Amino acid sequence: MDLSIVIPVFNEEQSIPLLVDEVCHRLEGKLDYEIIVVDDGSHDATVGVLRACRQQYGRLRVLQHQVRCGQSTAISSGVRAARSSLVATLDGDGQNDPADILRLYKAMQDAPGNVLLVIGNRVWRKDSWLKRISSRLANAVRAAVLQDNTPDTGCGLKVFTRETFISLTQFDHMHRFLPALVQILGGDVLSIAVNHRSRQHGTSKYGVHNRLWTGIIDMLSVKWLQRHTRHPDVTEIE
Repeated sequence: MDLSIVIPVFNEEQSIPLLVDEVCHRLEGKLDYEIIVVDDGSHDATVGVLRACRQQYGRLRVLQHQVRCGQSTAISSGVRAARSSLVATLDGDGQNDPADILRLYKAMQDAPGNVLLVIGNRVWRKDSWLKRISSRLANAVRAAVLQDNTPDTGCGLKVFTRETFISLTQFDHMHRFLPALVQILGGDVLSIAVNHRSRQHGTSKYGVHNRLWTGIIDMLSVKWLQRHTRHPDVTEIE
């Protein structure tokens, strides 16, 4: 299998069937792939919609958290269940363009061996002004503190190996800091410009206040890891 696509969702009953259909349309005949949708304790009709999708799309697998555990945990559940050694992720709200999955996949295939993560860069964001400003501020602060040389760590479109992800330090909200965590492993990150679309269905789960303080604490924790992780040059004496 070439690629496992992991999509975490929470209350996306309208968006997810359209997204699954679009992913299949973009990849069918081009890759041997699977789609793993991880429902993170939705309380709308998302699970029922996904059951119906399973009857239509043979490449679709559905995992369910009985209670909400957060996006990072949902991604982790999907990655650990993946059958391919290479994994792509995208958000379940339909704002990431599935057409970009192939571009990131090919970039990963062509990248030098030290590149462990290919991540999208949403150059033209189709979000509210508050979300755009908040994201720019968060990216600027994160870049200054962590110096991860990544313009858009919040983009849901990413490609990496399953082994790389499992090797990372696991914590809530870790998906926001994947570039810095990959660099702590000694790997490089490649950013690729991707399309970004307006949300057509459902409501955003983004909130400035519910992310601010946890984001600061998480960022400082990652900074601590950067300072205290060592990669010694080891040689064996004959």
